[in-house]
Amino acid sequence: MMGLPFFRTPEIETPAEIEAASLRSDRFRLQRQVDWQRLDSIVTALENGRPRRISDEDLLDLPVLYRKTASGLAVARETSLDAATLAYLEALVQRAWFQVYGPRMGFTGWLRRFVGGGWSAAVRAIWLDICIALAVMAAGTLVGWLLVSREPDWFYALVPGGMAGGRTPGAGAAALRESLGTKPGSDGLSIFAASLFSNNTGVAIMAFALGFAFGVPTLLLLLYNMALLGAMLWVFADAGLGWEFAAWLSVHGTTELGAIMLAGAAGLHVGRTMAFPGDRSILAAMQAAGVRAAQVMAGCTIMLIVAGVLEGYVRQLVGDAAARAAIGTGMLLFWLGYFILSRPPRERET
Repeated sequence: MMGLPFFRTPEIETPAEIEAASLRSDRFRLQRQVDWQRLDSIVTALENGRPRRISDEDLLDLPVLYRKTASGLAVARETSLDAATLAYLEALVQRAWFQVYGPRMGFTGWLRRFVGGGWSAAVRAIWLDICIALAVMAAGTLVGWLLVSREPDWFYALVPGGMAGGRTPGAGAAALRESLGTKPGSDGLSIFAASLFSNNTGVAIMAFALGFAFGVPTLLLLLYNMALLGAMLWVFADAGLGWEFAAWLSVHGTTELGAIMLAGAAGLHVGRTMAFPGDRSILAAMQAAGVRAAQVMAGCTIMLIVAGVLEGYVRQLVGDAAARAAIGTGMLLFWLGYFILSRPPRERET
């Protein structure tokens, strides 16, 4: 609390010393108790959510009363006043500190403000990094497709065996089509989907965390991750099931891959700011970039949760390719609409 030093009350041995200390404590309390009681009443009204009961004069004097009481606490510790006075002042100063310097809103209020425009504003602020991340992801998908189409052995270098689950170059169309279904009890692409979701969650975290290295590892990670997806897409397209696989993936993929793109853009934003701080110092530029990137990453967490629900439930319940594509397209339009149209509320003038 306030970082004030701890003072150990010395032992008082004679009755005269006890009486003198008591008088000193009483005098100290009487000189200041009016301010303490006033501060206590103001803090109590604020804690009970009744600010209207506080007069304008009291509200304006709150910081002054807090500082005077904190100063009184320091004096009380130095002059060895009684334990009851010290305990009361310590509790009062702590309560007043939260009202003067503490957060102005709780978690619910912060979440409402964050979802209501704070997140979208942070995303729009890094639009250039998003464009770069999107271009790299598109290039990665194309690279994976071209590598496997020209040399199928590249598939095994790009896609881990546990994730592929038998869906490899040369697999029959019937087996691949069956894996896209929703038949109860069959694993279908559940192993691949779970592995892909786990992989993409890790990629989102790593893409952001590696941004400090001027964004280069982030770009390489996005490139490789999408090359993996491009390789798998070629396997299904080669069997004449490219549309079905794209529709299957879109149910949760537009949300999941969108989260990866934003996470990569957030990491790239940090790295790019370190490399090109502009007129500001590197520390000041990093501080501003870190706040924006952290907001974007907090929103990515929400997107990954939504993607998990879509993958675990919606995709398993909807088997028609057109319906799956409609859901995926709908989610894409939803996120685009949110990030473009959602604006943070204006600050009220005081």
